[in-house]
Amino acid sequence: MPRTRPWVLIADGLRRAITEGRYLPGQPLPTAHELMDQWGVARQTVQNALDQLRAEGLVVSRPGRGWYVPERRAIRRMTASNRLARAERQAGRGAFLTDAAEGGWESGVAVQISRQDATDRVAELLGLTDERGVVVRERTMRADGEVVQLATSYLPESVAGGTAVEQSDTGPGGIYARLEELGYRLSYFEEAVRGRSPLPEEADRLGIQYGRPVLAVTRVAWAGDRPVEVNDIVMPADRVELVYTWAAD
Repeated sequence: MPRTRPWVLIADGLRRAITEGRYLPGQPLPTAHELMDQWGVARQTVQNALDQLRAEGLVVSRPGRGWYVPERRAIRRMTASNRLARAERQAGRGAFLTDAAEGGWESGVAVQISRQDATDRVAELLGLTDERGVVVRERTMRADGEVVQLATSYLPESVAGGTAVEQSDTGPGGIYARLEELGYRLSYFEEAVRGRSPLPEEADRLGIQYGRPVLAVTRVAWAGDRPVEVNDIVMPADRVELVYTWAAD
């Protein structure tokens, strides 16, 4: 049986200490020299272990000061049964604002709006055939000042073109409230979630290393039997907790 590499053992030990609360958010880890003495290894071995934990989002480096446990908490992303509920829209909150209200953190959103030709994938998800023009809303979302989510919505021009959906601030309840005012009463949402590595542009915008995993969510909003929006969402996997609740009947 192959012998476990020393850096893996070091990473396992530190990971366990962090998750068990022996190192709390904001506290420093042992120095590289201390870890070298403790484990009897070279500096590169310790560095490999710390690089692994950084890729997992469990530690951060502070130049000249060492390695620390990040001072942040996971963002709880509630399920569609509440965050996308009509009651939330009627209360003037979009999905991200609902998450902020539930989690007690301050939200911030930067928006870019354009019109584009739909890719084959988006056209298929929206059921577009002759029409290919879409309104694109690209958002960078922050929690307490830190980027935690990228979201890009695609809506048919025939639905959203020339409406409040093309405004940076779409008003209380967000784009779903505006769609319903336009007569597209939303009937259900469909989400697919998968883990992957970020694209280079995504890593840059999220401020994470390329190898750090993300959760990629594709949500389709339906009005009756018509899909009216595709929303591609990307989130650092270690920053988000997906919470699902449903009836047991």
